Formats: sequence, structure tokens, C-alpha cells
Amino acid sequence: MKTIHLNLSDKKSIFETLQTEFGGDISKRYREIEFTLNNKIGSGIIRGIELENGITFLEFDLACNEDVKITLQNKTEQFVTFAYCGDGSISHNFGNNKKNHKIEAYQTSIISNIKSNTNELTFKKDENVKCTLINVNTLFDSKTNTKLNTLFVKDKTSDFFYCGSHNLKIAETIKQIDSVKNKGIVRTLLINGLVNVVLALEIAQHNKDIKNTDLRAASLTKNEMEQVKEISDYIQNYYDTNLQISELEKKAGLTAAKLQEGFKLLHGLTICDYVKSVRLKKSEELISTTDLTVSEIVYSLGFSSRSYFSKIFKEKYNCTPSTYKKKNRLVAISA
Repeated sequence: MKTIHLNLSDKKSIFETLQTEFGGDISKRYREIEFTLNNKIGSGIIRGIELENGITFLEFDLACNEDVKITLQNKTEQFVTFAYCGDGSISHNFGNNKKNHKIEAYQTSIISNIKSNTNELTFKKDENVKCTLINVNTLFDSKTNTKLNTLFVKDKTSDFFYCGSHNLKIAETIKQIDSVKNKGIVRTLLINGLVNVVLALEIAQHNKDIKNTDLRAASLTKNEMEQVKEISDYIQNYYDTNLQISELEKKAGLTAAKLQEGFKLLHGLTICDYVKSVRLKKSEELISTTDLTVSEIVYSLGFSSRSYFSKIFKEKYNCTPSTYKKKNRLVAISA
């Protein structure tokens, strides 16, 4: 097993150490550093971003050819780490005992170093793993950081590890972070906002779990959640086809009740409302960026009625599609 020691308080040294130990390339832009690996040790990307209020975001997307242990050093009684595994699984250890905590795909976890200053993450050989770590300095002068200190650091006498229920909403939000194409301050602001959404979702999941332990047992299994995610992705890709709920149920291999439950957990919407939401979002994009007429857009998205489309578009955007298109043209001309 290959072991690498990283100091979380020095972001620059993290990536210099990765390059020394792994080989690979480093690229930088504004507050981001990205390390790319593709050799006999494995392949993938490790990315770090410094955000506001003493928050840093680390993302691992790796496929290792041997077991790799990454040791992250943190100051005691100061930092809280929010970990999430999007694909595969990782093993966590505080480094001062033999107890391992497994974090599976779509699981949330919250980690506080009270006695030890080490978090060990083990990436298993031949497993594609994608995980994120949001490290929060709870001594930073802000109400949010102080509240996190009260919840997960203050008055605790031993290292704290919480592993929560599976949560697909977090995976979708992290996917949005990875999809940000903007540059400079706009990019940083967008990512900062999305990372705060992830933090909110992780804390909400923790609160829900501790208030109702029965809810955790009743939640969907990992495999069922993966099927829900696959159907969500399918709708995103084939929104313009005649999507029938019965066909989606067959494709997922889930009962109607399970699939609807999954969509409500992931999107807060029924399947029908999610399809409508995806189509409306795409319609706004087409109206803003193409010369297609409203009628052409309506039928290209799979809607059968222009009047129905106009009704739901106005409900969402507070104006008709035609008015929205005119406003965008005026903005383009004035620019």
C-alpha cells in the first residue's frame, strides 16, 4: 500500500507533495489547483479550491492500480470535515486506532478531529472512487462557522465521526460544481454558492437522521438510488422524446412507488413534474440562445400543446415565452 501524508493547512504543499509522490501534472487558476495523474499508480484528478469564510473544497476522482492511503493532517478542536462519496467507497480512520469507517456511494459523513490530528482515507485498488471533502475552520469569525463549532467541536471529548443516510441531492449539486464553465471571480462565486448548498444538505441530512432513526432504515437502498439517478440522467438526455412513466419504471426495474419516492428524495418533485422542469429549463435556454420560433421550440421539446407550454412557462418565469424572447432580443441589441 502506498501512503501519502498531506497537510490540510497548507494547500500549496498538498499538491506539491502529490506531484512528488505520484508524478503527474499541476495546473492553477485563480483560487483553484488541479492535479492530474495518469501512470502506473493510477489515473484521475484531485482538485482543491479555497473559498470564503475559512472553507476549502477538495475533490478526489481516482482509479488506483494499488491500495493508496492518503493521510490528511488537521489541527485538533478547530476543523470540521464534511465528506461525501459520489462513486465507489472509501475507508476512514483517525490514525490513532484500528477502527475503520466505510463511506459508501451517496453517503454523507461529518468528521471532527478532537484528540487526533489525522484523517486517513484509503482508496482500494481497481475501484473508481469520487469523493469530496469540505474542510471548515470553525474558529473563523462568522456565524456559520461558530455554529458548526458548537455542533461538532465544542464540549466534545473524543474524535467525532458520523456516517449518514444515502443522499442523491448532494451528488446532483456536486455535479453542478463540476459543470461550472465560467472563469475568474464569476466561477469562484458560483462554486462558493454551490459548496454552501452541499454544506446545507449535509447538515440537514444529519439533523434528519438524528431526529428520526426509523427514517434511515426506511430509505431507499444504494442500488435503488443508483437506478433513480440513472433514470434522472436518462430524462436529462431524452427530454424531447415521449417519456412514459410506465416505461421509465420498467427501465429502472423499480415499482412505481419506489421510483416516485426516489424522485421526491432527489429532486423534491414527482416524475412528471421533473420531466416538465427539465423541458422548461431547456426551453428557456433555446429561447435565449437560438432563433427558433416558440412553436418550433414547443414541439422540439416534446410538448404537444403550445397553449399548455405557454401556461407553465408563465407560471415559472412570470411572462409568456413570446415576451421573454422579445426581452432577450432587446438586451442583445442594446449590448
